[in-house]
Amino acid sequence: MDLPRSFTIRESGHRIHNPFTSEKLATLGRALNPPPGTRMLDLACGTGEMLCTWARDHQLTGTGVDISTVFLDGARTRAAELGVADRVGFTHGDASGHVSDEPVGIAACLGATWIGGGPAGTVELLRRSLAPGGMILIGEPYWRRDPPDRTTVEACHASAKEDFRPLPELLEQFGELGCDVVEMVLADQDSWDRYVAAQWLNIRRWLDANPDDELAPEMRAELMTAPAHHARYQREYLGWGVFALMNR
Repeated sequence: MDLPRSFTIRESGHRIHNPFTSEKLATLGRALNPPPGTRMLDLACGTGEMLCTWARDHQLTGTGVDISTVFLDGARTRAAELGVADRVGFTHGDASGHVSDEPVGIAACLGATWIGGGPAGTVELLRRSLAPGGMILIGEPYWRRDPPDRTTVEACHASAKEDFRPLPELLEQFGELGCDVVEMVLADQDSWDRYVAAQWLNIRRWLDANPDDELAPEMRAELMTAPAHHARYQREYLGWGVFALMNR
């Protein structure tokens, strides 16, 4: 059970595996200002940057769960670098079925709501770990602009236009799920660039070091088309943000 190797190659240099910069992640932490000692669960945590930096900056404790052994090795290394390895831990597993042994003050899933079949199912999954009065964090795409055709929809990693909503409708959906939206921090086009363009450099460096690898033709083909593809579609049409929710 692991991520495809192409994915870990593509994001091998990333600390944050979504279009959020470290500055925006810090902004979100300051905006929420969780009390010291708050326990967090982060599903599909990647390399654990949110848990590790918030443990350092806000004295949180918690657990991250991810399917990637490569990313979890990076998360443990990052925890040691920041001196928080005694406050956070990381578990290899399928986040789609994970419920915390103890209720948590913050239950999060940033950019992987496929684990619950979409926002509704992911909110319900996170609720199962949440302490009374706790907070859910959801990272989710939305349409910045109305996609004009199926090509644009599929280029933004959707199978149908209805997979994502415009931002106002996404916020309304959270209300329909019985949640109050209490904070949000949105990515912008520069955030997308920092996330996606960094993938190109990761791929190029990997290709230079591994020219004869069986994945090299696939990764070379991706590098040749990815920059224009990003500029034409994802950068223009797809928004992304983290939304803080509390049960009504």
